[in-house]
Amino acid sequence: MNMEKKKLISISLINALSVFIYVTGVSLIIRNGGKIFGQMQNFWGPVAFLLLFVLSATVCGALVLGKPILLYLDGMKQDAVKMFGYTVGWLLGITAIVFMMMISMK
Repeated sequence: MNMEKKKLISISLINALSVFIYVTGVSLIIRNGGKIFGQMQNFWGPVAFLLLFVLSATVCGALVLGKPILLYLDGMKQDAVKMFGYTVGWLLGITAIVFMMMISMK
């Protein structure tokens, strides 16, 4: 039983946009970290940063790989590979847009 192509594409777009929104939020925290938390003067600043890094990798990994892994385990191997490819494609497109925006604001 295969998933409809439109459904694969829409779920992959939602997942890619979710990664973008999450990364944007984390970027805002990192950019304004000094204002929010003050200057790092003790052991806990680097610990918090590394924990945020690990959490971010986990969240993004789950958003990109979670549904494809579930599809694969359900025996829908072709759909799993397609969804992973669509998600990576959307992320590539979003990344290209962000880079174009950065260049245009230069």
